[in-house]
Amino acid sequence: MHDGPLKIRDIIRTHLHDPEFAFLSACHTTVGDESSPDEAIHLAAAMQFSGFRSVIGSMWSVDDKVAGQIASLFYANLVDDSGRLDCKRAAEALHKAVRTLRKKIPFEQQIVFVHIGV
Repeated sequence: MHDGPLKIRDIIRTHLHDPEFAFLSACHTTVGDESSPDEAIHLAAAMQFSGFRSVIGSMWSVDDKVAGQIASLFYANLVDDSGRLDCKRAAEALHKAVRTLRKKIPFEQQIVFVHIGV
């Protein structure tokens, strides 16, 4: 952030109007901070606590090119028949995106993203 690090408390205190979905393609977005190993909250959980119904996050380092490929295919699968994004399709959309790339990307990049929520 331009004015300092983004803190989990800032996300949770933000009052968003009915947020539905977040795709966190940065590295380690579903992992807590090393300096506070007893804390169970991470960026993806903070997004959900602040109201997002569905969140995709990463468990470790993500290759930028692979993240872009997965995100592109993911969003293509997230759109319903009417052309609208449907967050209830997020888990299946992620599965389909990874399945499409399965033979093209390394195994650890196939399992880096997880879905939390509806």
